[in-house]
Amino acid sequence: MQHNIPIMSIFLGPKHLEVLESDIWNEELLPSKLLVNNIPYEMGITYRGEHIRNFPQKSFRVDFGTYNERFTGREIHLNAEYSDPSFIRNKLSFDFFQDIGSVSPDCKHVFLELNGKSMGVYLQIESVDEWFLQKRQLPYGSIFYATEYHANFSLLTPEEDPKLSLLSGYVRKLGKIEDDLDLEMLIYKINTVSRNDFGKEITNYLDVEKYLLWLCGIVCTQNFDGFIHNYALYRNGESGLFQIIPWDYDATWGRDWDGEIMEYDEVPIEGYNTLTARLLDVKVFRNQYRLLLEEILETSFTPEALEPKITNLHGKIHPYITLDSYKKESIDIFVNEPELILEFIAKRNKYLREHLKDLT
Repeated sequence: MQHNIPIMSIFLGPKHLEVLESDIWNEELLPSKLLVNNIPYEMGITYRGEHIRNFPQKSFRVDFGTYNERFTGREIHLNAEYSDPSFIRNKLSFDFFQDIGSVSPDCKHVFLELNGKSMGVYLQIESVDEWFLQKRQLPYGSIFYATEYHANFSLLTPEEDPKLSLLSGYVRKLGKIEDDLDLEMLIYKINTVSRNDFGKEITNYLDVEKYLLWLCGIVCTQNFDGFIHNYALYRNGESGLFQIIPWDYDATWGRDWDGEIMEYDEVPIEGYNTLTARLLDVKVFRNQYRLLLEEILETSFTPEALEPKITNLHGKIHPYITLDSYKKESIDIFVNEPELILEFIAKRNKYLREHLKDLT
């Protein structure tokens, strides 16, 4: 077979493999080797994710211990995309965010082998960390991962119970303990500044334009739960402003986190979460969001603009699906996914156009 995507071979000793498989929640990095193009790399490996750890096909976190020039970072993620029958929704989403001017991780499809066993098509995703910032020539700053649903920018949980901490739902990926105060202050201000003062005050803490671009991206792709987790917050060390970076976008483009069909009108044009509601309550921000979204609906988020990207991604991984023991039985579903995604884009675009008036 001509290799359209890289082949990555992981080798893990029997005892370490036993440790890995005996406790899916173990965060210990296990020593292993990675072979790509006959070049070996020493690394540590463990499972990654929350609910996806329960899937038969596991996802992995790989840590090289130090900066790896080939992978332009110290850490990468290998996502199984188990619930996405197209395998391309995450990649398509991150590329879409970049197309509209928002920051998102670089990623590419690979075919993974573990101790000689074919594991299937995976998505290699760069980590959002200090190397992520350096690659984009962004100033050093703290980074927080929104790993749980409590990261809704509110003082209350999604169940409307008082939070025990303003940092509930977040894990600091980069920075010092004192950087936690900056995130606490952001959430405090979001929830306490008066309606009259919010528009002016929030610009001291948040890069509003970048947040609105992210809002355009998540509303178009319709990531239902991405408003309250599955994102990273980066505080620019020079401006002191926070911006949001998308993460885990496989439940998009017309399917939910279980891989089931999600209708095109499940997420309103105003989106969700406390911060979004407060921003769109400010007329100047609401108008700014409407103009940004209107342009994206004319240019980037159309079947015509996205069809070549979808066809290209789908075609690259098509030859590998029959080698994927976890997905080869669902080849018919895979074949029809581009049509389903394009149908979603057309309907979602029309729906959002019709509701632009809601933002006036």
